[in-house]
Amino acid sequence: MVQTPPPTALPAADTATTPVVAGYPGPAFRLTADLRVAEANAAAQELLDGDPRWLPDVLGWLTTSSVAPGLRSVPVQVPRGGMVIEWAAVPLGGAGTLLLGRDATLERQLRHTLTESRRRYKDLVEVSSDFAWETGPDGRFVFVTTRGALGYGPEALIGRDPHELAVEEWEDMPLPFDARRPADQAELWLKRADGTPACVVASALPLYDAQGQWAGARGVCRDVTETVTRSAELARVRNREKLLAHIVHTLRNRLDATEALAVAAAETARALGAEGCRIYRAGEDGPMTLAIDVGGDAAPDEIAPEALAPLLSQAAATDDPVLGILGSTRVLAARTEYQQAVNGAVLVWRGDYADPWDDEDRQLIGGVADQLGIAHAHWAYQERLRRLSERDGLTGLFNRRTFFERMEEQLATRETGPSALLYVDLDNFKAVNDLHGHQQGDLVLKSIGNLLTRGVRPGDLPGRLGGDEFVLWLGRTDEDRARTVAERLLAGIKTLSHLSASPEKPLGLSIGIAVHRPGTGESVQELTDRADSAMYAAKGRGKGNFAFAPPHIAVPTAAASAETMP
Repeated sequence: MVQTPPPTALPAADTATTPVVAGYPGPAFRLTADLRVAEANAAAQELLDGDPRWLPDVLGWLTTSSVAPGLRSVPVQVPRGGMVIEWAAVPLGGAGTLLLGRDATLERQLRHTLTESRRRYKDLVEVSSDFAWETGPDGRFVFVTTRGALGYGPEALIGRDPHELAVEEWEDMPLPFDARRPADQAELWLKRADGTPACVVASALPLYDAQGQWAGARGVCRDVTETVTRSAELARVRNREKLLAHIVHTLRNRLDATEALAVAAAETARALGAEGCRIYRAGEDGPMTLAIDVGGDAAPDEIAPEALAPLLSQAAATDDPVLGILGSTRVLAARTEYQQAVNGAVLVWRGDYADPWDDEDRQLIGGVADQLGIAHAHWAYQERLRRLSERDGLTGLFNRRTFFERMEEQLATRETGPSALLYVDLDNFKAVNDLHGHQQGDLVLKSIGNLLTRGVRPGDLPGRLGGDEFVLWLGRTDEDRARTVAERLLAGIKTLSHLSASPEKPLGLSIGIAVHRPGTGESVQELTDRADSAMYAAKGRGKGNFAFAPPHIAVPTAAASAETMP
């Protein structure tokens, strides 16, 4: 067990921080294996500069915790007042521990205020028309509105398990009375005192004690049985609620966002009795683009994209689902949004032979749209992560790792003709940085990225290896085509002469070209080395040139040599 060092033995934090520590929005430390402060960001340094007596408490917690210690809330005194910091520890193996903090002061203050106002809350719910309740840690009622509910007096309900009130098919299902997360307008069936069923809509919030353990729940219920007049209509509502829960579960638990949206679209069409469902995403410039199309192959011509555009625009501009009739087709559309920003739409259609869309249809598609908005945000986040992992942050070209992975894939396919790799080095680039600064240098690199991507075909791969070195893979390309592209690049660099360091040191390109032929067994590394050597040959001719690498000489394998023996 590592001993907790006393406060006086703690060295000052190192001001040189890693990107994770420096970029964290709250206080962050990196501790050594013996729990000494190795790095601290500015927010963490403020805590150290205050009253540091909190730190031994945190270090003692770490020494007595398991590999995954969880969270720890600690009061801290700083010059601007008292704070409560919630700490999370991330073990770094032999490298020590990452300690990340979150300011939970306001949260604690609000919790204290809510505790003090509990009496006021009970007074208010006593005069409410709803049935208010609270359950304890054992799940039984500890508070019920004084007039009781469902024909029971409060004395008949307090101390009783709410599950005893549930009708048979609800007895073993999770109820709002033991909610572990907020529940809003959840519908359930309970038994009245006379044994008749009552349809109840419940909203609930879970309660937790100071140690974070579940301590019950509180909420309100409203008897809506009178509004449910026909059993067939009630069954329809309940089935749709279950379907919406299934859609929500699908969207939240499928890792592949596209697959989740496709399942949600199919289920939405089935639930609404629609012939098809389309899910749209809002682009950066605003217009909706089709993301998922279920049933579109059999869609009538009257719901062509140009006919739907006004309806989608109308849906994007209003909170409520929009109804439309296009020829003999009934259309229902609702916008999707995330954090109050519209990010798409969902649309269903069916023929006019079917019943018109009703309020239940609109409520269901509205509920689906709420969840699709979150799914769209998840999709966009996945796309952003994928782009960040594949692209160079400055030029938008493929980064080194992704470029060579894609090249490996291309070489692994069965090609029928030659391809070419252009290895491009920027001439006199260092002079730009030296004379005009890195901002001008970044502008040059971005311009080269645009030059490389101009006119590329599907399957071509422009990439940046790092610094001022670029590559361009040209699929299905022979020597003549590669020469044409190289000449285009050399002509294009001349249009960037205004970015040069000086007329004496103009920007230029030195290009090495290596033509790959299928069947030679040449690896990506061998091809790259040939193109690199050709680039240096071009640079040796005085820069601003291109040169072809000698053909690759295939080395026969042992099997091939055996086949040629007499």
